[in-house]
Amino acid sequence: MDLDLRKLRYFVTVAEQLHFGRAADELHIAQPVLSRQIRALEQDLGASLFTRDRHGVELTDAGRQLLADAGPLLASTHAVRRRVSAAARGNRRLMVGFRAGVPVTPAARMFEDRHPDVVVDVQRIEADDQAAMLLDGRIDVGYVRLPIDEAGLRVTPLYAEPRVAVLPAGHRFADKEEVTEADLAGEPLVWHGDPSTQPTRRPHPDAGYPVRGVDETLEHVAAGRGISFLARSASVFYSHPDIAYVPIPELAPEQVCLAVAASHTSPVVDDFVTAARSAAEITAECGNYEMWQLGGDAAAGPA
Repeated sequence: MDLDLRKLRYFVTVAEQLHFGRAADELHIAQPVLSRQIRALEQDLGASLFTRDRHGVELTDAGRQLLADAGPLLASTHAVRRRVSAAARGNRRLMVGFRAGVPVTPAARMFEDRHPDVVVDVQRIEADDQAAMLLDGRIDVGYVRLPIDEAGLRVTPLYAEPRVAVLPAGHRFADKEEVTEADLAGEPLVWHGDPSTQPTRRPHPDAGYPVRGVDETLEHVAAGRGISFLARSASVFYSHPDIAYVPIPELAPEQVCLAVAASHTSPVVDDFVTAARSAAEITAECGNYEMWQLGGDAAAGPA
């Protein structure tokens, strides 16, 4: 039996609220109607999704599994709607998401040589929304940084990027050529939203300020509230008078990848993926990291 997407949306709302009354209010339907729909879904699947008793509502193992699978499935239906609507309007546009410090220009130039009729548009994404924006169709392709939940995605590695310590300009190590984790042990940390930007060993894991994105990170560090760790491209793209970037070679490099929703099959998207891989390979052959980061002539190939 085909899965009823309306029932699935009802299920997700109940699973998030763990309360039938609040879920019914959010869905703008009567609670008895919602209960019947959930029972019908359970019958369709042949599994109990919730336990209900005087203590409240809890997900069963089957319910937890369905909740994990439901997000990408519902997101893919939104993506289909977006792509069909764009096609109906005659749009020839490719929306490319990118994380801070990852330039799109080299691949876009290669791609546009082959598809001059397709407009490459770009949108900044962050660690906490990079997967969701791919799955629901807000972006067609994404330059992402690991880790990322790869469920429902095709992920292609592009290159690895060294990391740097981000220090206040007046920090005792601000003028060093490089630092180690031991040098920075005990320092309060500004926590970036992407856990891959932090060292493997985290001194004082409860210390510091949680932030979202590079801009917030730099402002908190500049204010002296802690230190942080970012990909080396931050030192190219984000100069700040109150910030010092110091290499920290012992940290594992950050992996930059290209990601596409697995359900999004398109020759245009495939051609962009090919262009992005070619641009990254040419840059590696040139050995000129800064030119890649600035989107310069490295994309044209070695001299």
